[in-house]
Amino acid sequence: MKKQLKSVLIGCLLACGLGQGLAQAQTYPDKPIILVVPFAAGGPTDVVARMIAIPMGKSLGQTVLVENTVGAGGTIATQRVARAAPNGYTLFIHHMGMATAPALYKKLNFDTLKDFEYIGQVVDVPMTLLARKDFPAKNFAELKTYVQANKEKVSMANAGLGAVSHLCGLLFMTALDTTLNTIPYKGTGPAMNDLLGGQVDLLCDQTSQTVPLIKENRVKVYGVTTLKRLEVLPNVPTLDEQGLKGFEVKVWHGMYAPKGTPAPVIDKVNVALRAALQDPMIKQRFKDLSLEAPSMDKVTPAGLKTQLEAEIIKWGPVIRKAGIYAD
Repeated sequence: MKKQLKSVLIGCLLACGLGQGLAQAQTYPDKPIILVVPFAAGGPTDVVARMIAIPMGKSLGQTVLVENTVGAGGTIATQRVARAAPNGYTLFIHHMGMATAPALYKKLNFDTLKDFEYIGQVVDVPMTLLARKDFPAKNFAELKTYVQANKEKVSMANAGLGAVSHLCGLLFMTALDTTLNTIPYKGTGPAMNDLLGGQVDLLCDQTSQTVPLIKENRVKVYGVTTLKRLEVLPNVPTLDEQGLKGFEVKVWHGMYAPKGTPAPVIDKVNVALRAALQDPMIKQRFKDLSLEAPSMDKVTPAGLKTQLEAEIIKWGPVIRKAGIYAD
């Protein structure tokens, strides 16, 4: 008898919870939605967020307001969203830092896998491996030989500890089984300025920043970090096809909500995200900025979850082997 009552009670609770979720989804959204960005205004993640916020707002019938919460490599914003009310009015866009944070930070006040609901992937930003214009190596084969013979002399800039440019450089060094003189900067802007000025030798940076410089012949490019050549740089081979098998680094972005946000609400946001990514104006903006929209099978909760899990597995060993930690 007790077991029967317990089963009935559990069934009622589940039914009530589902009913509340459905009721909330029917009225959602009835006020503006906040899309939290963990980096400063004007940066690549902020630019993407502001682009998709407008068409998403149109689909949802409410304004999507972008709010920048900066600091600690994005972890301040991530913690804020993890603790926000799970009602669909706080959404979150973050790049691959969601996957690197567990290895990079000794202590986090959130769990990237357990404290969020997944909405879908948003965009991929490929990387390029560059050198100063007068660097001796003429091609990638010469680059490999040169850096392995002169590793103490070769400098590789990055945008700071744990930045994507830093991780790309670490993966490059791991692939060549060598260690270069890494030089951290406060952002890719200063790093690129010194590369252009000839003060540093190498840099991994996003295509949204590097394509114009490559086309203007202001830097040397040795390869792109995707498994297929880029439409915007058809004559630049991938690092994979040049011998670094499986070398792939993309600044992928995903959209999340606090854990416990009702599934019907997540479904509504996902539909709006998918519609935004298929908007002709957004497609053109992405093309202009050398950004890549993911395939629609990845613009799903399952697609984003799979991506995050795979990237945690990929980057954890690289970060731990390098012995880098952030406060």
